[in-house]
Amino acid sequence: MKKNGVIQLLVVLLFVPFISSAQTGKGKRLTAYLQTKQFSAPEVGNYVELHFQYVGYTVAYKPQGKDLAGEVAVMIDITQNGEVVATDAYRLSTPLMVDGIVDDFYDIKRFALAPGTYQCALELLDLNSQNPSIKTAFDFIVDEYTDALSISEILIAESASPSNGETIFSKSGYDILPRISTFYPTELNALPIYFEVYNSGQLEDSVFAIRQQVINGETEQLVGEYTRTTKHKTAAVVPVFKTLDLTNLPTGKYVLNMTVLDGSANELSSQQYEFERSNDAEQVVNTAELILDPHFQGSITDDSVSYYLASLVPISSPAQAKTIFSTLKLKDKEKSRKLIQGIWKHIDPMNPYEAWMKYKEQVQFVQSNFKTNFQPGFETDRGRVYLQYGAPSRTLDRELSASEYPYEMWEYNKIGIYSNKKFIFYNPDLVNNNYRLLHSDMIGELKNPRWQAELNSRSTKRGNVDDPNEYNPDSWGNNARQLLGN
Repeated sequence: MKKNGVIQLLVVLLFVPFISSAQTGKGKRLTAYLQTKQFSAPEVGNYVELHFQYVGYTVAYKPQGKDLAGEVAVMIDITQNGEVVATDAYRLSTPLMVDGIVDDFYDIKRFALAPGTYQCALELLDLNSQNPSIKTAFDFIVDEYTDALSISEILIAESASPSNGETIFSKSGYDILPRISTFYPTELNALPIYFEVYNSGQLEDSVFAIRQQVINGETEQLVGEYTRTTKHKTAAVVPVFKTLDLTNLPTGKYVLNMTVLDGSANELSSQQYEFERSNDAEQVVNTAELILDPHFQGSITDDSVSYYLASLVPISSPAQAKTIFSTLKLKDKEKSRKLIQGIWKHIDPMNPYEAWMKYKEQVQFVQSNFKTNFQPGFETDRGRVYLQYGAPSRTLDRELSASEYPYEMWEYNKIGIYSNKKFIFYNPDLVNNNYRLLHSDMIGELKNPRWQAELNSRSTKRGNVDDPNEYNPDSWGNNARQLLGN
């Protein structure tokens, strides 16, 4: 934190590659990420939040009833000029991990601190592991927010929902899980923003303005379509929650700038947030001058051109998918062939034909294994996931259960920059091989917090939200948890 803006602190406490191991955690080390954010409250004054994100699969778990639970000891010491000014030590229990679905989890600690420079020493210990504790230390600065008009640091939400009661994540009527990563891939098109404006009541006018700008971090040029100005009523604290649409923002490094303006458009205070965007949505294949390769012609028969063009949708950007659908409507075989070749020339410029033939084999595989009476394999949820992410590292399937619908769990050790991601498919129709995606912890995929209740709704009541397996103590879901936990 500093006077002219914000330093977003990202401390990697420890990172090691994931090593599959038993529930005791042997062979893996605790991994967590940390950032600090500063806010103010009339009854408290300046305070600093420490946001923790724990990487779920690096924690050691033990059985707790039907589920799994972990426990981390957290020790925090904040000093100034060698003297301890704030300290905390506590045991953090993880959320219950059900049926092998091990998600990251979050924690927030708040400390009221006067303006100044501080040092923070942090120690974490996995209480179910024999590994030693991990330690880090860092400096941070607390600004003065309580007297002059100012803006809090910008908090980006991993997710936000209306509050049903006060929790550690509650802010101005929302429960906000903090997002610590500043990288936004193509599948993340929304940037949920939260910040607070303090002491605007000091202004002569009863309203003030907030100007939003996005600046290209390399050229320092404004991205014009993202400039917005909104009006707000003055108050001691004005919370602001808005969402920035990243769909059309090209790949690059950017700075989000929020500035408070008075009635004469004078700049009074500002804060910044730096982020990186990766976006292939704007990439469209141009086939106007493309010459057909005989290899591509020979690999696709006339009666299957439309089929194989449509099979590219699972791996296409939104712009490419739009082009595919419009080309299919034309029923022009030559244009369809050119588009297939053009897409693969874009995917693998050096070896487009070889890459296409490997993908064609995958399309044939999903057709043989996942097709239904009314859908080709690539249009089913399992087929789409298989083509988009590749073959899973591990699968668990259960077709017979008195209490649950047939289901499959797919686990991926690695998907791009992400690790240990799972997909749950189920067949509520009980026919046609029609397995639908029920839940996944992969970014951009369907997240269903009630997935276990849906899976067990075949022959059970839905009345107990806290324990959807209440009437199925020996369900297949428990077996799935045990298998995936090993």
